[in-house]
Amino acid sequence: MKNLLQGKRIFIIEDNLGNRAIMQLLLEQHGVRVDFERWGIDTLDRLHKFQPVDLILLDLMFPGEVTGYDIFDQIRSFSEYEHTPIIAVSASEPAVSIPKTREKGFNGFIPKPINFDNFPKQIASILDGDNIWEN
Repeated sequence: MKNLLQGKRIFIIEDNLGNRAIMQLLLEQHGVRVDFERWGIDTLDRLHKFQPVDLILLDLMFPGEVTGYDIFDQIRSFSEYEHTPIIAVSASEPAVSIPKTREKGFNGFIPKPINFDNFPKQIASILDGDNIWEN
């Protein structure tokens, strides 16, 4: 697994510092280059500067009016991200969110809290072409 993740580039869009730090630490331990941003006016610019991106991890719940679904649409509006896997990582109810993220076109759903042992394996599977739908 370590070799599958070594050198991969993953962008995290997460407004909770604790959740972002956990994902970043687990990924960096496996050789992943990580960049991140809370959602805001600079997020897409930062994502563009981080090219190439192998995977985007996207929270679904943000303060204010924007949702992860809105952000998903904005990311997918750029042709360079048309085939980049986007995974929802969320504490929202899986029974509701999994069907909605599948319908929207996400490549998977990983529930919070993150399972420290499974998370790197899930990411390796996604980067190997699998879709992950955990609940």
